[in-house]
Amino acid sequence: MITRRQGLKTTLFGAGLVGLRALATGLPPSFLLNPSRAFAGGAVPVCGSNAKAQYIIFNTSGQGDPINASVPGTYEDANIVHSTDMSMMATPLTLNGQSTMAAAPWATLPQNVLDRTCFWHLMTNTPVHPEEPNVLKLMGVTAAGEMLPSLLARELAPCLGTIQSQPICLGATTPSEGLSYGGAPLPIVPALALKATLTSAPGALTNLQALRDQTMNQLYDLYRNGASPAQQAFVDGLVTSQQQVRSINQSLLDALGSIADNTAASQILAAITLIQMKVSPVISVHIPFGGDNHRDVGLATETSQTVSGVATIVSLMQQLATAGLADQVTLMSLNVFGRTIGPGNTDGRQHNPNHQVSFTIGKPFKGGIIGGVAPVGNDYGALAIDSKTGAASTSGDVSALHSLAAFGQTMLAAVGVAPAEISSEVNVGPVISGALA
Repeated sequence: MITRRQGLKTTLFGAGLVGLRALATGLPPSFLLNPSRAFAGGAVPVCGSNAKAQYIIFNTSGQGDPINASVPGTYEDANIVHSTDMSMMATPLTLNGQSTMAAAPWATLPQNVLDRTCFWHLMTNTPVHPEEPNVLKLMGVTAAGEMLPSLLARELAPCLGTIQSQPICLGATTPSEGLSYGGAPLPIVPALALKATLTSAPGALTNLQALRDQTMNQLYDLYRNGASPAQQAFVDGLVTSQQQVRSINQSLLDALGSIADNTAASQILAAITLIQMKVSPVISVHIPFGGDNHRDVGLATETSQTVSGVATIVSLMQQLATAGLADQVTLMSLNVFGRTIGPGNTDGRQHNPNHQVSFTIGKPFKGGIIGGVAPVGNDYGALAIDSKTGAASTSGDVSALHSLAAFGQTMLAAVGVAPAEISSEVNVGPVISGALA
């Protein structure tokens, strides 16, 4: 019988554990899948060449967190209601030279991080929790109804040489937060399950050095007799030494061994580990930012989770820098809807189909505020956007209704997807070039 743990290993690392073999040897999965063909073709095996390609940590929530109540772009109008807790006081910060205000936690992001942080004022056009999958499909404008994280993963996998092209879902707390790929639902892999699968003895990582030696021995005759000098030099340049494997092995085991639960902090640690192992281009997580706070006396939950949520992002950025991944990983968020921010929202907030705020943090982005808000009925909604500048504008060429689709197009452009491919994947736009570095 195939155990759940064996099934998860196959899901993560492919048939024959080609992903672990790639990690252990340094050789691309595509090469290990068919080295005879690679050598017989007469060409040096190559990976993708997209210089803009990024790994994506994709934060999503079907609860409709009140992120839009604490971010830059909502402090210019005195009628917008913010938490009055001292830990959330309005605080100046600078985004790539642009002075603005936000709740105090956002100002704790280091300046070099703020300079590549965008806050996107968007309209998802739904107030319904179960519509989260459709929001991730950009409300019907993606080819074949593919989700944005899956579009990104499919485009990035060949460039990054990852083990699989499907995204990995670590943080779904409800069925609506689960991901699909090619129309098929993907499994949810909690952080603790990942730890148990990879660190148990004998486990996937505990045998990494033996797997390296076994794989290289299997390749040796083919390598010696079937490769040209140029191909041999290519392989020699990629092969990981036994000493390097020991270091990788211990580093990953230490990281995974410290996972004690399935909280946001543990999901982040698991996501970084999966990126270091080149398993998938896109890892989805759930960082709480207030949740479904209809009844939240004094906005206490909103306050505490905003403080902890931004602290999680600060920690993520520190971990990426330590791992040498600061320029290779982008954090991106998209939720089902935002929350009401007009007068009267002091003990809880309602669903807001007209205003949701996403954030992106990464090398491809120029820090700033994309779009803005204005009164809509007795609350607030997103404004139209000028695609060339990213600024809110009543005459902007991106209407509020199309801002979600334009966000999707811009995410694809940010990671180097060609314009023709973008327009074939998302049929409403345009790209908001003012957000791109």
